[in-house]
Amino acid sequence: MAAYTAADVKALRDKTGAGMMDCKKALDENDGNIEAAVDALRAKGLAAAQKKSSRTAAEGLVGVAVSGTKGVAVEVNSETDFVAKNEQFQDFVLKTTEAALDVSGDDVDALKSAAYPGGGTVADKLTDNVATIGENQQVRRLKSVSVNSGIVVPYVHNAAATNLGKIGVLVALESEAGADVLEPLGKQLAMHIAAAFPQALNAEGLDADLIERERAIAAEKASESGKPADVQAKMVDGAIKKFAKENALLSQVFVMDNKTSIEDVVAKAAKDAGTAITLTDYVRFQLGEGIEKEESDFAAEVAAAVKG
Repeated sequence: MAAYTAADVKALRDKTGAGMMDCKKALDENDGNIEAAVDALRAKGLAAAQKKSSRTAAEGLVGVAVSGTKGVAVEVNSETDFVAKNEQFQDFVLKTTEAALDVSGDDVDALKSAAYPGGGTVADKLTDNVATIGENQQVRRLKSVSVNSGIVVPYVHNAAATNLGKIGVLVALESEAGADVLEPLGKQLAMHIAAAFPQALNAEGLDADLIERERAIAAEKASESGKPADVQAKMVDGAIKKFAKENALLSQVFVMDNKTSIEDVVAKAAKDAGTAITLTDYVRFQLGEGIEKEESDFAAEVAAAVKG
């Protein structure tokens, strides 16, 4: 048996997060050499990460970060909500979001290749996390916004920790007004965005396929009315205008008073401040949106886990 001490086992556990027996075995197989044992455990972790990568990861956290006039939101997924409460995972999401501030564009691959605070790349740390935490995890998406002169206001709904939660929002306000005006306005707008789920900043920005789908639904409803074709056409046009108004942020009704449009809320704030304020962009990330979750038999999963 290789010569090593209990302190060596502890050091290896601290470096890798692997179990005690795995650490002892790795030291046995590598003549007590800690660095060689680290490599051996990482190699096993890589295999484990590849095996776990086929599992659906629809839980996790959304992180937001702002530096200067730029803000970024990042979604990192895990298989279960338990991992989202794990301090190691939360630290990874926070640091990955901070790293995203230095990434040009919204390229996930570029983020994975970015330097991770403390050493290595984001991808390296992600692989280590999969090996040590034991679940598939994915850096799914990121989106940034910026202003030339003004402020980007971050907001997390029902925060799990500072700047981490299930819904992350960024609001970009272009203005010469001070932070004392823009920050509270941005916070209110962000809370609205979290609740109202706008599909675009304005009607022109709504996805063409989404509009066509709504048009088809409206046309089918209109045809069931039995009214003349010209009346049906007006019904369809009216339905599309209503849909656009309800789903474009600037024309949505402010959730806090249920009567004023967001465009008018911003205009009033500008009038009160005595300077122009423009809502130029926003981000709204809701955890897991668009991911198809696999339905599973929990009892069967437990039984399978017990069998090994």
